[in-house]
Amino acid sequence: MAIDAGLGAIGFLVARILFGGLLAFQGLNHFQNADTMSGYAQSKGVPAARASVLLSGGMLIFGGLGIVLGVFPAITAGAVAVFLLVTTPMMHDFWAVPEDQQQAEMTNFIKNVELLGAALVFLVLSSDPWAYALNVSLGL
Repeated sequence: MAIDAGLGAIGFLVARILFGGLLAFQGLNHFQNADTMSGYAQSKGVPAARASVLLSGGMLIFGGLGIVLGVFPAITAGAVAVFLLVTTPMMHDFWAVPEDQQQAEMTNFIKNVELLGAALVFLVLSSDPWAYALNVSLGL
């Protein structure tokens, strides 16, 4: 299912910029607010919290920019999907927090599941070249 011409290609480019760009921004936020995010990760029982925050930030930057640029699309969309699969239940465990925190954690959990769905769409579409992309891949 190639998206290679007309408004569909432009719409797909806009989707890539919005999705990937915001993921990369979130990754940058991991580095800019590493201390605060590390404390939160530690409170959730994440081992090596600071290293995990920095690693996940790197995954988000790599994945987001890869989606925007169309560079290694299967790997970058896959990295985003893995990030979301691992971190969502660990960081947004709405079922295990006090009642006053459940709504916020559930909202973040649902948001991440929605993002996972989008990452999986990009992963499925990575088998075809993307219009307005660098289209660098490993032929996977």
